[in-house]
Amino acid sequence: MAAKKRITRQRRGAPARKGSKQAIGRRGSARTASASRSGGRKASSRAGTSTRTRKAPAKKDLASAPPRRAKAASKKAKPKAATAPQKSGAAVVESGKVPNFSASDQRGTVFSSAALSGQPYVIYFYPKDDTPGCTKEACGFRDRLPDFLSRRVRVLGVSPDSTQSHTRFQQKYELTFPLLSDPDKKMAQAFGVWVKKQNYGREYMGIERSTFLVDGEGKIRKIWRGVRVDGHVEAVLGAVRELE
Repeated sequence: MAAKKRITRQRRGAPARKGSKQAIGRRGSARTASASRSGGRKASSRAGTSTRTRKAPAKKDLASAPPRRAKAASKKAKPKAATAPQKSGAAVVESGKVPNFSASDQRGTVFSSAALSGQPYVIYFYPKDDTPGCTKEACGFRDRLPDFLSRRVRVLGVSPDSTQSHTRFQQKYELTFPLLSDPDKKMAQAFGVWVKKQNYGREYMGIERSTFLVDGEGKIRKIWRGVRVDGHVEAVLGAVRELE
């Protein structure tokens, strides 16, 4: 009779007992279905989150954005180098008045444009004592100095070197004319010979080798700029002869 009752329940679709294999199988299937549904919901939520985080940020309007790079560049920009001084003696020309000057020679004697007034003289500017070109030029004036003095024309050399340097230079080569010291370049600037120079692509300020012939009235009769040493003393002496 019990077997008939179980068969009857199964046919009628009656629920199985708690301890039966069928009940256990049904509960396991229900749990699996529930886990798959919850897992699907979690996966979809993760997918949505990753999609939102990976979403590309909206592009900013470049036209309205502040020029940050330009500001940074302006901050980093280095200050401009100081402009090199211009030729203060640019107005020194032939037939013009000699600039006012005053300087000491190697013996401490002061020479000035005012004290030299009334007699002609040659004043030449050179870069540095005891260098090849400057030594050759000085020795050239030394050797022909009697020819200048016979025409009552004095010769004066000028460079930025100190009086002590001039003394050594004068004694070494037995120079017999004054060498004026112009360490602050005031005379060089007044005569327009303190200029920008170039050497192997490097720019610097220096003395432009130059010579000026001044007559007894303080007027500049002849100017030589960018002097080439060879033959220069002879050219100056030729201009002196024309003063007679």
